[in-house]
Amino acid sequence: MKKKSHSSVFFFFFRFIIAFTIIQFCTADCDNLQDTCPASPPTKEAIFINGLPCENPTNKSGHDFKSMELSKPGTRDASGSSNKIVTATKFPGLNTLGLSIGRSDIEVDGLVNLHNHPRATEMIFVREGVLVAVFLDTKNTPFQKLLKAGDVFVIPKGLFHFFLNRGAQVATLFSVFNSQNPGLESLASVPSDATLESVENIKTKLISLFDSQVDGVHDFSSAVLDIFYG
Repeated sequence: MKKKSHSSVFFFFFRFIIAFTIIQFCTADCDNLQDTCPASPPTKEAIFINGLPCENPTNKSGHDFKSMELSKPGTRDASGSSNKIVTATKFPGLNTLGLSIGRSDIEVDGLVNLHNHPRATEMIFVREGVLVAVFLDTKNTPFQKLLKAGDVFVIPKGLFHFFLNRGAQVATLFSVFNSQNPGLESLASVPSDATLESVENIKTKLISLFDSQVDGVHDFSSAVLDIFYG
């Protein structure tokens, strides 16, 4: 009887370890189990899975691994920026690779509003222009840098951030996210019915803040949040 009891405990413990390992493994985008898996969106969503089903291997081609989605800017919003995030739904070759890509174009004195990506770290590359990039950590400590063409900047996963064009031309940046679906949350989004005056007021205050001696501001994070929420 004792042997049977020990066997049962061992079996239960073994199953628990396997289950725990799977849970830990899936807290991030799961690794690919084959060379490639271009997405094949289902014609009828009868089953929902964590990702997209794979294309028939015999139908794969180089076309699946090229995208023109970021070749042109999108429509500008009230803050003077256009933002695109391209995932495997529009770029099949990204499926199961744990990646997505993006593009932002910001007009002079334009702003990409305070937001975060809950499932991904974002790495940006500035193609042209001059901009200030700022992110806040979980202690509301700000990390800000003036970026120019050719610069690369990293925003850690889930942290709120924004970009402000400080140059004399449109600023263009490209992003890479280490998640197939990075997500987007915004606590300071400008409503679609916002007046031009209210948007310009936010941008003017931010520009004034960065034109001042930022190191002399007692609580820079509070000053930024007050501008967005005040």
